[in-house]
Amino acid sequence: MLMRRRRPVLRTAALAGGGAALYHAGKKHEDNAYHEAAQDQAIADQQQAQAQAPAAAPAAGGMSSDSMNRLKELSQLHEQGVLTDEEFTVQKDKILNG
Repeated sequence: MLMRRRRPVLRTAALAGGGAALYHAGKKHEDNAYHEAAQDQAIADQQQAQAQAPAAAPAAGGMSSDSMNRLKELSQLHEQGVLTDEEFTVQKDKILNG
């Protein structure tokens, strides 16, 4: 008879322990969701700030690094024979004159 009495107690203890585990899992999920929402907001704020910031103008009398890289690529293509002299000149003028 003693064994019959223990089973309901053990079953109740197992369910209660499982409930605690579910509670803590839910709290962890809630904390993770809050953390992800905060990260998403920080990313959105940063993107908005970048969109509102004026584009970096090249230094007076100089070229931007993007323009210099594009000219280097053009010269490599010209040296390899991919671009003709005329095509190279046209593309170079586009980069230099904006």
